[in-house]
Amino acid sequence: MFDDEQPKKPVAHEVGMRLDTLSVEELADRIVLLEGEIARLKAAIEAKGKTRSEAESIFKI
Repeated sequence: MFDDEQPKKPVAHEVGMRLDTLSVEELADRIVLLEGEIARLKAAIEAKGKTRSEAESIFKI
């Protein structure tokens, strides 16, 4: 059997992708990956909110 015949599993997770070809370990790895991304997104939202608050306080009359 050639390696080319094996379906290649993507390195990154894509929303809506098929999960039936992933092992339990791979699914757990995806959860860790996505939880890290969620934390990063929340931090970006917080930073943008902080910047906006600072800008609003500067431009208040």
